[in-house]
Amino acid sequence: MKKIIYIFLILICIAVLAYNAYTIVFWMIDNKNNSKEFDEISQVAELREIEDTENVEFINPPADEADNYWEYVKQPLLDVSIDELLKVNPDTVGYINVLGTDIDYPVVQAKDNQYYLTHSFKRETSKAGWVFADYQNNMIDLNKNTVIYGHNRLDKAQFGTLKNVLKSNWLNDKNNYIVKMSTVKENTLWQVFSVYSISAENYYITKEFKNDEEYTGWIKTALERSVYDFNTTVDKNDKVLTLSTCQSNNNKVRIVLQAKLIKKAAR
Repeated sequence: MKKIIYIFLILICIAVLAYNAYTIVFWMIDNKNNSKEFDEISQVAELREIEDTENVEFINPPADEADNYWEYVKQPLLDVSIDELLKVNPDTVGYINVLGTDIDYPVVQAKDNQYYLTHSFKRETSKAGWVFADYQNNMIDLNKNTVIYGHNRLDKAQFGTLKNVLKSNWLNDKNNYIVKMSTVKENTLWQVFSVYSISAENYYITKEFKNDEEYTGWIKTALERSVYDFNTTVDKNDKVLTLSTCQSNNNKVRIVLQAKLIKKAAR
């Protein structure tokens, strides 16, 4: 009997090792394919920064000239060859860049929030997935809260560096408090006002609200959750961008960045 148990335990160990080896191999393949795909996309995207032109619009500017809004609104907008990206993937709805991280990707949108968890930008099967907008969001006119997701990859791909926003070296550099997003319709600039981690829930990814009172309460909660005081005012007239990923060691906890729209220009 002892011999049988011993053999059984050995077989279990072998099975576990084989499964881990299988997982690591496919993780490495995903990493390689993901890196190759990103390099190809970089050539197609043709990113460029553009200074303010006649059609630029400042969003909900504060009356106080000392407000830090006026410093961040000077940042150049990001322009991308969306039409070229659409040729590669018709699901393309934008391109996002988060300062102080490696997040610099086209954004896609499917008919649900499952497809791009397991598919690449070229719509090939991949556990690395891709950066995608919530299927309920209107990526043309933008909701009160626009939500974008991405996997927290150990190789730092997708939203693997969103966790940077909770670290002191990111928080202590005010130059990081900007998110740039180019959509099919316009180029936009967003000012960060809250970063935090929280157990998985639906409240922070609410897209639309019944009235101004409900929206104001939601904003108040987002500000109170932040692990850092960005000294930024947000009110009912603002639109919000929410970036979300899971913690690498806990799929039930989310890392969240939220920013308000401060400038846009038609493409």
